[in-house]
Amino acid sequence: MNKDYFKTIKILDGGMGQELLAKGLISKGTLWSASALLDKKYHKLIIDIHLSFINSGADVILTNSFTTRRVRFEQNNVNESFQFANKCAGELAFKAKEISKKNVIIAGSLPAQNDTYKPDERNRDVIEKNFTDQAFLISPYIDFFYLDVISSGRELGIALEVIDKLKKPVLVGLHIKKNGRLPSGETITEVVSKYKNSNWLGLIAACVSPEIINLCLNEIKNLNIPFGFKVNLWGVEEPLPVHEFNKAKANEIGQNPNIRLGTRNDFNEKRLSDFVKKTIKNGATILGGCCETNPSHIKIISKLKN
Repeated sequence: MNKDYFKTIKILDGGMGQELLAKGLISKGTLWSASALLDKKYHKLIIDIHLSFINSGADVILTNSFTTRRVRFEQNNVNESFQFANKCAGELAFKAKEISKKNVIIAGSLPAQNDTYKPDERNRDVIEKNFTDQAFLISPYIDFFYLDVISSGRELGIALEVIDKLKKPVLVGLHIKKNGRLPSGETITEVVSKYKNSNWLGLIAACVSPEIINLCLNEIKNLNIPFGFKVNLWGVEEPLPVHEFNKAKANEIGQNPNIRLGTRNDFNEKRLSDFVKKTIKNGATILGGCCETNPSHIKIISKLKN
């Protein structure tokens, strides 16, 4: 893959998990979007959502592997389905690309391996094995890895070592809090200075509110790397770690995160367009959505590509 891919404006897709729930997915326990992989009746829906994002202008789609991390499968007593679900996420993304007949790039969503929005403080060997198990399963279907909502430099370093073995480039997605730092307390500049290597395609603020992205723009644009965002439209500026609100047990119906985190119904086309225009003016070339962003949002963003 061309390492300069993100030096010109590219559009990433939006929030698969929340779109699945909006389209009728009944999630189980803490599996969230992975529930749609384990139940084959939802496989067509996953493909259709990928296609909706592609048809709305996305140049890049992510595999539906954000919650196929090992810990979620252990929590829900479905560890035997871990390999199946991760391979399926890759296969369905690839199938959508084939159906679209468009020059779409597939990114392998490789998320933080424990909780979301919170640093993983477990033993290094455990984190490394978890990243390795998931990365090796989705690697055959993808063009590059997307490190999806990473909360500490330590996790980033471990993940990069795993990806290096697979010889694929990586787009780094760091989660940023309203103090402008990672949940670990590190600055963006500190993390990039320590861990940036030749495999990096770019850096984005991952699952972050528009307000926090605006706060980070000056710092990120001075790092001399293609940059951008996957903006969330939660109703709160800074989301809680997932374990604080999703306590559903295995086989129970999982709570939709927007019940606790809300959604930005006030973020209309003009507000979204103004926000994106500002980021482009500041040099952002990687534009996309995360939780609570749907194909209509990606269509608005894609209109601004040129």
